[in-house]
Amino acid sequence: MQYKILENNRIASKGYAMLSKDAKFTPFEFSRHAIGDNDILIKILYAGICHSDIHTARSEWGKATYPCVPGHEIAGEVIAVGKNVSKFKVGDYAGVGCMVNSCGECDACKRSQEQFCENGKTIFTYNSCDVFHGNENTYGGYSNNIVVSEKFAICVPKNAPMHKVAPLLCAGITTYSPLKFSKIKEGSSVAIAGFGGLGMMAVKYAVKMGAKVSVFARNENKKADALAMGVSSFYTSADKNAVKERFDLIISTIPTPYNPAIYLDLLKFGG
Repeated sequence: MQYKILENNRIASKGYAMLSKDAKFTPFEFSRHAIGDNDILIKILYAGICHSDIHTARSEWGKATYPCVPGHEIAGEVIAVGKNVSKFKVGDYAGVGCMVNSCGECDACKRSQEQFCENGKTIFTYNSCDVFHGNENTYGGYSNNIVVSEKFAICVPKNAPMHKVAPLLCAGITTYSPLKFSKIKEGSSVAIAGFGGLGMMAVKYAVKMGAKVSVFARNENKKADALAMGVSSFYTSADKNAVKERFDLIISTIPTPYNPAIYLDLLKFGG
C-alpha cells in the first residue's frame, strides 16, 4: 500500500509548512480526512510554486492559519478511490487546482462557478476552513498526498509530462478561463497586456484557438519571442495611443498596480 491509514481512517501525510509568517518552511507531519465515497487520494508527484503561496504563507493577503502548507498546482497519481468514484481509477494521473470542494447545490456551483458558491462553502486547497470535515484547516500541495472530491480533480493523459502539467493548474487556468468564458474562436481579436509568464501562456492559448493576437509590453525586449509564438502585432506602452485596432478581449497580466482604464477604449463594443 502506498499510503498509511491512521485512526478514524485518516490518511498520514508529510509536507513542508510555515509555522509563522516569518518562519522558513520546515518538514511537517499531519493527517488528511478519510477518503469519502466520492473522493480520490492522489500521490503528489509535482507541485508548482505560485507567488500567491508566498503571499498567503507570509500573511500578506490576510492572516494565515498556521501551520500553513501551501500549494495549489498539483499533479500526481491516483492511488485510492471512494466507492462512488466513476471519473478515476487507481493508476490514473490527476491534477488539482485552487479548490477542493463546494456545496454543489447553489446556482453558482451548478454553473461550474464554485469560487462564487452562494452558500459560502467554497473550500480552497489550503488555508481554508473545511466545513465538510469538522472545520479543519486544509493543507495544500507542498506534501506527499492529498484527498479531494473527484469533481475537483482533472483527468490528465498518461503521456503528459507531469512536471509541466502542475503549473497549468493555476497559471494555465488563469489565462485559459477568460478566453473560454469570452468564447474566443478563430478570427477573434485578442490583446494581451504584459508578456511575462502569464502573458506568454495567454498568447499560446489564444493563438491555438485561431485568434489574431496582439501584445502590449513595456519595451521591445521580448518582441522577437512574441512574434515567434504567432503574435500578429507587438506594441510597447508608448504605442498605445496610436493603436488603431480594437479587440474582442483584452487580458491583463500586468503584475504591478496600474490604471486598467487606459485599455478600455481599445475594446470593441461589447468587448
